[in-house]
Amino acid sequence: MITAIIIDDEQHCTDRIKNLLKPYKDTITLIGDFSTVDSGIKGIENLKPDVVFLDVQIHDRTGFDVLKSVNHHAFEVIFTTAFEAFAIQAFKFSAVDYLLKPIDEDDFKLAIDKLNSKIEAKDFSKKVDALLNNISKTDVHKKITIPTVEGLEFLEVSDIIRCEADVNYTTIFTKDAKKILVSKTLKSFEALLANCNFFRVHNSHLINLDYIKKYTKGKGGYVTLIDNSTIEVSTRRKDDFLKAIG
Repeated sequence: MITAIIIDDEQHCTDRIKNLLKPYKDTITLIGDFSTVDSGIKGIENLKPDVVFLDVQIHDRTGFDVLKSVNHHAFEVIFTTAFEAFAIQAFKFSAVDYLLKPIDEDDFKLAIDKLNSKIEAKDFSKKVDALLNNISKTDVHKKITIPTVEGLEFLEVSDIIRCEADVNYTTIFTKDAKKILVSKTLKSFEALLANCNFFRVHNSHLINLDYIKKYTKGKGGYVTLIDNSTIEVSTRRKDDFLKAIG
């Protein structure tokens, strides 16, 4: 049985989560709800829940204040937030679960399903650090959280030269000549990095436009990047690519 608490200063949001939890009463028990940062911290320390539904904005403070203050970190967190789209990108980069208010029932079900895959407390702490960094920094200093076989890698987006597809895996190539294999599709990275000056020049290649050294004309042509790799530009993507590089 998973134990849960809610920390949210809006009663209607707390009530919404309670209603959404009803179908899961056989697997998740709600053991408390709190409306302030201080009471939420005490709730976590005293009740030691498995999961916390944590509002980002709590009166004039934040859910991050809660996380910074608790000593007990062995729990999952699902943020609930009304942040605009630009901040949501920070959550995605950091691989931190969130629910956008007003909370959608299908989104809630997906979040609950993911609770079955537990993360280590140290990994979650790193994810929160990355999230705080991403919310406060400009795009060029954003960090992306990469799940690997060994654990998690935290890369600055500006360190990524290109990503290459291999069926359901993607290899990330960085400025310091590292190659990181990730069990995610190239399409997922294309969506994640869409607003960071990356372009999918080929079905198998997503490149950082900042690191193009040369474009060579041809049917589709090809690009040479700063690591001296040469990547083919597909014919059907050529026009959009040329527009993207100005």
